[in-house]
Amino acid sequence: MPGPICYGKGERPTVTDANLLLGRLDPDHFLGGALWLDAKRTSSWTEKISAPLGSIENFALGAIRLAEAAMEKAIRVISVERGYDPREFTLLSFGGAGPLHACALARSLAIPRVLIPPMPGALSALGILLADHVRDFSKTVMIAYDEAELERHFLELEEQGRGAMEREGLARRVNRSIDMRYAGQGYEVNVPASGAVESFHALHRKRYGYADETRVVEVVSLRVRFTVEAEPWEFPALPVRPGDGRQARIKVAAVYFSEEPLETPVYARDLLEAGDRFAGPAIITEYSATTVVPPGDSVFADEHGNLMIEVAAV
Repeated sequence: MPGPICYGKGERPTVTDANLLLGRLDPDHFLGGALWLDAKRTSSWTEKISAPLGSIENFALGAIRLAEAAMEKAIRVISVERGYDPREFTLLSFGGAGPLHACALARSLAIPRVLIPPMPGALSALGILLADHVRDFSKTVMIAYDEAELERHFLELEEQGRGAMEREGLARRVNRSIDMRYAGQGYEVNVPASGAVESFHALHRKRYGYADETRVVEVVSLRVRFTVEAEPWEFPALPVRPGDGRQARIKVAAVYFSEEPLETPVYARDLLEAGDRFAGPAIITEYSATTVVPPGDSVFADEHGNLMIEVAAV
């Protein structure tokens, strides 16, 4: 019998505890059932802390909202604040905890769909195995844009980089880029070296809402990237057959998405088949993660084992 996981006396509830209290983490199928979560003890300790604030479920819902507000802010920094409209993208969710919150975050940012890859908790490790080998070399120059002068500095960087790559016996692809800013600014943006000035004005307009082509453009740093391409690899495609995922249902649980619980099917992801489609609410468990599908959202298992979740409009 696997041992229980819970927090001890004197500690404070975590976001994981909140998800457990709301039924979004199944205590019997954590890490594929290798460990079980002590929901009773978690509830007992949380009740002592949450008593002045109402029920432990409302306390847990509040904790989740606070955590997701911080996550939403982080996504806005790399999207809206860089000139990208989240409504034009799909939210890729990975890590052990990402799929617990992905649909809620997508809805708050008006992102229309969420993609949960196979084994999301191991996606970063897979990326390391499949990624290109990259070496970066840079040089700070702090000069006005001058193609001839920049070419001299780029050649110096490339000579340095080629020497390092040849010592390792690696073939390579070379890419140049430049960190640029308007003279007097305290921040810069990176653009490809080819057509750098035009690219800089366009990117500055997209990211910050304006561009001034009459101002002097300053080059802060030059960057040269040497890339050794990894061997191409594709996920195997599975035959797609329409289904509703009923063969993957392992239980029905009471799950809180708001103040009142909903009877929610729990699915084992490894039993889902390509072509399965069903609507939320749903909980999908697997070894490396748990996916929460709120009411109104719909799930489709594609031929590569991804879960494509269509997020209902607010």
